Amino acid sequence: MLSAKAWDWQTNATCESSVDMELVLHYSLIPSFAIILVLSFLERRMSRSQIDGKLHLLNGRFGIVIPLDFVGTFSNRWSFGIAFGATANKVMFLFSEGYLPLRVPKWAQAIVLLIGATEVGLSYFPFFACLSTEFQITGSVLGFFYTFTWFVITITNIVQCPHGQVMGDYEKIIFYWPSLFCLVFLLGRFALMFVKGLRVHLKMDVSDQENHFLEVHQAQHVKRLVRKSPERQAQKSWFQRKVYEWDPCFQFPGRMIGTSALALICLYIFIVIEFFIYKEVSKELKILDQKFEELVDSSNGSEVLVSTVLQLKEFINVIQGVWIFTTFAASLTCVSYIFHILACYRKHMKRLWAGKKHFLPLRSHEPASSQSVAAIARYSGWQIAYILWGTCQAFSISMHSTKIRVVALFLCSKKCVFSFPGYLIIHVMQCLFGVMIMYSFVLPIQHGQGLEMAKGLAIGILTVGIATGLMILQIKIAARFFLQPKILPDDKQKPLALNNRKAFHNFNYFLFFYNVLLGLGACLFRLLCSVLLGTWLIARIDRTIMQKGYEAADMGFNTWVGMIFMDHYHTNPTLLSFCHILLAEKKLHKSTKYYLFNNIAEPRVSTRARTRWLLLYTLLNNPKLTELRKPNVQSGASAAPQNPCV
Repeated sequence: MLSAKAWDWQTNATCESSVDMELVLHYSLIPSFAIILVLSFLERRMSRSQIDGKLHLLNGRFGIVIPLDFVGTFSNRWSFGIAFGATANKVMFLFSEGYLPLRVPKWAQAIVLLIGATEVGLSYFPFFACLSTEFQITGSVLGFFYTFTWFVITITNIVQCPHGQVMGDYEKIIFYWPSLFCLVFLLGRFALMFVKGLRVHLKMDVSDQENHFLEVHQAQHVKRLVRKSPERQAQKSWFQRKVYEWDPCFQFPGRMIGTSALALICLYIFIVIEFFIYKEVSKELKILDQKFEELVDSSNGSEVLVSTVLQLKEFINVIQGVWIFTTFAASLTCVSYIFHILACYRKHMKRLWAGKKHFLPLRSHEPASSQSVAAIARYSGWQIAYILWGTCQAFSISMHSTKIRVVALFLCSKKCVFSFPGYLIIHVMQCLFGVMIMYSFVLPIQHGQGLEMAKGLAIGILTVGIATGLMILQIKIAARFFLQPKILPDDKQKPLALNNRKAFHNFNYFLFFYNVLLGLGACLFRLLCSVLLGTWLIARIDRTIMQKGYEAADMGFNTWVGMIFMDHYHTNPTLLSFCHILLAEKKLHKSTKYYLFNNIAEPRVSTRARTRWLLLYTLLNNPKLTELRKPNVQSGASAAPQNPCV
């Protein structure tokens, strides 16, 4: 696979840039480590160690710096999403296995890719760490200068060699403008952080960077649950009823926003690559078309050759037209998947908060804790990979065009193995479907064969209709003659009790042979539906494409289930509100000057009696909780029923 340096050399053979982006990535680790060291020095450790007693200058410093909280980050969500977007170009190189910092044997390439991914992560670590640090002034200054350095280097690389031999004019601008936009946004964000931090330091403003145990939208969600009378809802618009309804009591975590932003930018980059490959292939097809015409002229008008050439030219024109049309359709499909996954995340989280797990397979109702912890780390990368990649075998491209060879080298390794994006799988399926429509309906009408096409279509519809009608007729006959009458007049259907058994056995015998042929058609229809749905939903990690009982083989869906359970346990508004009330009462109790002494003015009531009284009051208002209480272990099986308050 081509490295970043080799790719620049191939695309800018006539242009020499003074900026080597791969070398810049290596040297960026030096300021990155320096920024991490400074932020670690400012960070305080929660627990002291033995070295703090020996070196008093440490004083609990050099804590662990986190880039962002992947579980419960609800502040700076869009800033983190834009920071993820700034890494899109490097992520695409990692996905294409185009960045190998070391040359090793084939069996060790997975380890080298891990090293390369770690290097990219360390290079972009300051973006996230400076956004999430509590020290706004220091973090904003360091983040601004680090981001500005990357911005200047990227601009220099583009200005010196803006064009390329693959995409032509303004190639790097087309590829790098999303990352440049993200860098400009981060510069503005760090500048705003500096102004806010300075105002807080000068006591001109109040800091809003306190870590709140309970977010505002979570508190609003709990208030809405405990409200006795439901609030009056305004009339919903068409968009809210049909597409998406915004919920002010729900916010997506920063992990979901960042994943979606990075997926959109990576999808844009791949679509651009695919479009330019299509342009180059179209040029080669035009040359092939001219050769066909020369071949026809040299063959003295052979009817067989002329007919074959015309059919090939027609096929090429159909493929080109359908491919362009389905490019927009596949793009809209993948973009809609990204937003639909966000909507499904909100829907699944609300169901889990309400205690509903029926939408999950039975074996996924209680996922392993280790699986959920690993899933929260895997989800973001896997979601992007499912949208972009699905492994397929490569084909060798033997074109005379230099541009096509370079693009092929970018997408293929010397092993002739590369990965097709999930977008491309959807695109190919839509293109095949479009070609079928063209050859089945459009071309016959253009060739004056509309009547024959209509006859064939009518015969096909009639055949399928008769087969379907016979299936429905079997059901109607079974309901009318072979089932006993309803037990009660209000029953919705007849009981599953046979009537007219002898006629039923003859009915089964004579339809046995026909149902064999009918079952063959049903089997083919089932196979077709499985293929279509499997390829159509390949990018949907929130929905398994495996049959019931085999969901465990779908690792992507298992990652989704583990992720939503992790968020459910750590961001459940009801649980967080309960813990928030306990902490608030504890803090209020300790704020009293003599909280360690008993108040003798109050009547003495034992803790056990007070607890039982509160338990009785809770059970009287919530009778269903009595069934969920843990049984008394000390009482035997034959003991009398206990008081529910014991």
